[in-house]
Amino acid sequence: MNEKKLVYLFEEGDKQMKDLLGGKGANLAEMSRLGLPVPPGFIITTEACIDYYREGRVITEHLKEKVDEALANLEEKMGRKLGDPEKPLLLSVRSGAVVSMPGMMDTVLNLGLNEETVEGLAKMVGDRRFALDCYRRLIQMYGDVVLKVEGSKFEHIIEEEKEKKGINLDVELDEEALELLIEKFKNVIEEEIGEQFPHDPREQLFMAIRAVFDSWHTPRAQTYRKAHNIADDLGTAVNVQTMVFGNQGNESGTGVIFTRSPSTGENEIYGEYLLNAQGEDVVAGIRTPESIGLLQEAMPHLYDNLVELCRKLENHYQEMQDIEFTIEGGKLYLLQTRSGKRASAAAVKIAVDMVREGIIDEEEAVRRVKPENLEQLLHRQIDPSAKIEAVAVGLPASPGAACGEVVFDADSAAEAGEEGRRVILVRTETTPDDIHGMIAAEGVLTSRGGMTSHAAVVARGMGKPCVSGCEALRIDEGQNKFEVNGHKVSRGDIITINGSSGEVILGEVPMKDPEIGGDFQDILNWADRFRTLKVRANADTPEDARQAIELGAEGIGLCRTEHMFFSSDRLPVVQEMILADKEEERKAALEKLLPYQREDFKGIFKEMAGYPVTIRLLDPPLHEFLPDRDNLLAELYDLRQRSKKYTSHNPFENNVHAESEDLQQQKIEENLKSKEKLWEKVDSMHEFNPMLGQRGCRLGLVYPEIYQMQVRAILEAGAELVQENMNPQDIQPEIMIPLVGHEEELRIMKELVLQVVEEVKKDKDIDLPFLVGTMIELPRACLAAEEISNYADFFSFGTNDLTQTTFGFSRDDAEGKFLPYYLEQGILPQNPFMQIDQEGVGKLVQIAVEKSRAQKPAIKLGICGEHGGDPESIHFFHNVGLEYVSCSPFRIPIARLAAAQSTFK
Repeated sequence: MNEKKLVYLFEEGDKQMKDLLGGKGANLAEMSRLGLPVPPGFIITTEACIDYYREGRVITEHLKEKVDEALANLEEKMGRKLGDPEKPLLLSVRSGAVVSMPGMMDTVLNLGLNEETVEGLAKMVGDRRFALDCYRRLIQMYGDVVLKVEGSKFEHIIEEEKEKKGINLDVELDEEALELLIEKFKNVIEEEIGEQFPHDPREQLFMAIRAVFDSWHTPRAQTYRKAHNIADDLGTAVNVQTMVFGNQGNESGTGVIFTRSPSTGENEIYGEYLLNAQGEDVVAGIRTPESIGLLQEAMPHLYDNLVELCRKLENHYQEMQDIEFTIEGGKLYLLQTRSGKRASAAAVKIAVDMVREGIIDEEEAVRRVKPENLEQLLHRQIDPSAKIEAVAVGLPASPGAACGEVVFDADSAAEAGEEGRRVILVRTETTPDDIHGMIAAEGVLTSRGGMTSHAAVVARGMGKPCVSGCEALRIDEGQNKFEVNGHKVSRGDIITINGSSGEVILGEVPMKDPEIGGDFQDILNWADRFRTLKVRANADTPEDARQAIELGAEGIGLCRTEHMFFSSDRLPVVQEMILADKEEERKAALEKLLPYQREDFKGIFKEMAGYPVTIRLLDPPLHEFLPDRDNLLAELYDLRQRSKKYTSHNPFENNVHAESEDLQQQKIEENLKSKEKLWEKVDSMHEFNPMLGQRGCRLGLVYPEIYQMQVRAILEAGAELVQENMNPQDIQPEIMIPLVGHEEELRIMKELVLQVVEEVKKDKDIDLPFLVGTMIELPRACLAAEEISNYADFFSFGTNDLTQTTFGFSRDDAEGKFLPYYLEQGILPQNPFMQIDQEGVGKLVQIAVEKSRAQKPAIKLGICGEHGGDPESIHFFHNVGLEYVSCSPFRIPIARLAAAQSTFK
């Protein structure tokens, strides 16, 4: 059996071996293969790291043997030996993850120095101060990274010595000062860990390798991986490389250079450097670096060489590069190259420019731009250069940043909006009654609710920033104030919220406006050519529909008719319909609602001319349109107390005063009687679990007149538009029956729809194309898809509710309570309300797709839950064969890009 290779010399690898050698190691190997000036070295593989953890964090004797072999090869190449007091070989030991994690793991430089080898180095280079400086640096970095001595203890000693000498910079420390620092550093280590700094260079090497392996599981590395969806089981490689010295006088230096601007994407060299310094001086901010352009004046020949290497590497990798370099005694060395991190606007510009320059093709450009790049470009963001301090962090429910005065109720937000004032609506949680305030507000902040709460879903649909479930907030709406972690915030105070990160910040912070230009549109146009999955919008108003078309929607996948009922002129009529005791009274109220619905649909059909419009008939329980049960009970109690007060007045008091009180008493009694009737209705509709109660098609079955009115409004809207000379083929309603779990439910509902269709056809003498389908949001519907499809022209998967009913989770309770724990403990890999649960919910979707297509091959299949705007979920929907996804208008560009990238996977 072939023994797996755990250590590779640079010349034995190449850029294709990233999974084994890590990104840094693979690129060092590739640059070596290209003949570029790379200090020689070797790479300990990611498999060795995985073995290290498997063995209980032990470096095996076998691995030590292979490292010693590679080290002997390196010593022979360099003509120097690790630990040789005359000609010492010094090493750097660096991490190298498969996926770049800048600054997250550990590095040790100048390894191999001790009391003897430092003098040998001094003789080799003819500069004892330089050798002492390297030794000082090794003890400081090794003490911090490997021995876990707090780095500030070393910094404090350096600052004391500089102050004593009356100097400002580390480079001004003389030999005497450096010798003193070395002794003090060693003493600190012995005091802190009870052991001496290791004298043996080989011991230094293996302890440094262990420290790099250990840094894979530091909290900062784990947090970074979680934030960037990097797997925990990849491990890190270790790169052991011959040291080159940027701190060897003014003919030496170190720096970082990007082949294009990481901020703007402009095709120009961008970077910084320091003379007489090592890499950590730049990273730690010990000295202020110079712009790379000044290197052209200081060392013109070397600068030209560096620019030439930049172009060579960019053309070779066909990607913008981030390159670390060191200059030693006037000679240039490359220590690393990798794909450069870049701002979102830069990512788009670089991809498009590289197509125009012939470096990559359009498909590769579409691959390169990440969906989150587009998301950031679509929303206002906090300026990345701004220094901020969050007082609390909630859930990042809707991206973008907003700043404004705090208000605690929707009416105040609406009033402020009319006056042109910017406000943040702060609520314990929002309800449909708050919609006018949410429209007026710059952003929304709630102390309860999850990523798919009312506030989150509505804000995302509007493209407004929202932070939900910020449980640190203690809101007192009665007093118009909240407290958070010791801070008191009152109505009118300014706060900033970051819906992309969940941060809540006191005061106003600098913002950056969205950056959408021609390059952005080019990427989307190219994406449209590659994708097969259509992208629709969740839109409830003509304004939403218009915006969706502008952003590239190919129809409406979900029009929620209940959102049309909450405006102030309609809600009373809806309540009149709900409170009606007799069917005739209910129908009379529905007749009043019919013109409103008809006009709504006319506006949407006009905007969506030529595109399908999926209209979901009334879904939520009727009690959602009535006053809150607990608030109503409190009002009743108050009225009854006031009624008792007037009933007990003195009959011998002044007659005029008595008559006035009688009138007041009469008004209270009338109001009390009205509220009691309302209470009886609200109480009778109370459900212990409304999500699984009388809603969706169950409403249509019990109160068929509601669905009859809505279907009539849809068809009459189309008929009127035809009479106004709109082409009938441009009106494409898809009537969706919600919450069907049994084929009989859909059969009865479809008969109702067809009955109304015949009536309208007869009344208007117009035959419009239409489809009838259902929203699949119950596990039983997925399992019985074959039978249900007999009565459906289309299925639209409502994955929000399907996730709830499959897991048995209440989404608001889950996200506000135990779901964060589930994610932290790895019980679930992702929030299933943000990214489709492929193993459970996804399998139900797949079953429904296969069963329905087997029964009815022509059935149209799509998805209209929030997952329709999530890139990973979109890849899944593409793979299971859906025809379209539907998402909020502001996520349409993201969905278009993700749908194209799905075809490449």
